[in-house]
Amino acid sequence: MSNNIYQFQATLNNGQEIQLDQYQGKVILIVNTASKCGFTPQYEGLQALYSQYQDKGLVVLGFPCDQFGHQEPGTDGEIEQFCSLNFNVNFPLFKKIEVNGDNTHPLYQHLKAAAPGILGSKKIKWNFTKFLVNKQGVVTQRYASLTKPEKITADIEALLNQ
Repeated sequence: MSNNIYQFQATLNNGQEIQLDQYQGKVILIVNTASKCGFTPQYEGLQALYSQYQDKGLVVLGFPCDQFGHQEPGTDGEIEQFCSLNFNVNFPLFKKIEVNGDNTHPLYQHLKAAAPGILGSKKIKWNFTKFLVNKQGVVTQRYASLTKPEKITADIEALLNQ
């Protein structure tokens, strides 16, 4: 099994299946999101990062998840509308997935194994856990929900400049 994320596929919000290898050569920030969470305003910061660095090779991938306090109850269409109307999100949003448990999306199985949390924990603790992936598709860093997107700008810039 490869140690990069390019072997995985995921389903966009509109139902289109994509291979993650289409992001080869880009720095990727992968985030599990929710619309009714205390961290939901981070959508604004994620969009700001995407807008600022998209032309330099950053892509932000949002994976809505309803596993934490039922904070993402909407349909995929409702989620997309909420993100667009409230935060002008135009980075790729995917269909709702599970990030923990028996039905964990394969991408998240890989992310959690590649970058365990505090004390080696593999579980995602809450919404807006972030994974930073380098241009070779290798996970380099995991950030907790509390870490605001703007706080990881230096790490993103370092990877973009590699």
